[in-house]
Amino acid sequence: MKSLTLIIVSLSIHFVHAQKFTTEKSLIVFYSDASIEDIKAENHQSMSIFDTSTGQIAFSIPIKEFQFEKSLMKEHFNEKYLESEKYPKSTFQGRVEGYQSTLKGQQPVTAIGKLTIHGVTRDVEISGTLEWRDNKIVANSSFKVRLEDYKIKVPQLLWQNIAEEVEVTIDFTYKPL
Repeated sequence: MKSLTLIIVSLSIHFVHAQKFTTEKSLIVFYSDASIEDIKAENHQSMSIFDTSTGQIAFSIPIKEFQFEKSLMKEHFNEKYLESEKYPKSTFQGRVEGYQSTLKGQQPVTAIGKLTIHGVTRDVEISGTLEWRDNKIVANSSFKVRLEDYKIKVPQLLWQNIAEEVEVTIDFTYKPL
C-alpha cells in the first residue's frame, strides 16, 4: 500500500511539474520599415515561462542583446531610443486564451496582459499560435508596436529613418520545466 501511494504521489508531482514550460530557444525580431532605411535586429537571449494548466505566461527580453547589421544602429538603439542603461529589459506578463493542451497541431491563441517597454506598461492583446511538437510547445506571434505609445522619441532629423510603428516577431520553443 505504501508503495502504491508513493507511485501515485510521484506521478502527480511529475504531472503538475510537466504543466510548466520554459524557453529552450527564443527569437525576438523587430523590424522598422522606413522610407530611407530598414532596420532589423534579433535577440536570442529572451527567457519565458508558460503554465499550460492556467494559461499564465511571462517573458523578459534583455534590450542590450539585440543584434544589428551595423554597430552604429545598436549604439543608437541602446543609448538614444531604448535607453537600455535605464530600462535594461522589456517584459510581458499575462495569460494565453484559446489554448487547449489536448489538441494537436497549430492553434490560434491570444495573449492578454501587460507589455512593458522603455519603462512604460500598457495593456495589450497579442494574436499568435501555439503548437505541440515532440513534447515541446512552439509559440509564434507578430504584432506592431507604436513607438510613441512607449514614449520612445525619434528626433525630427531622423523621422524618415525610423518607422513610427515597428513590427515585433516572437518565436519561442518551450520545453517541460
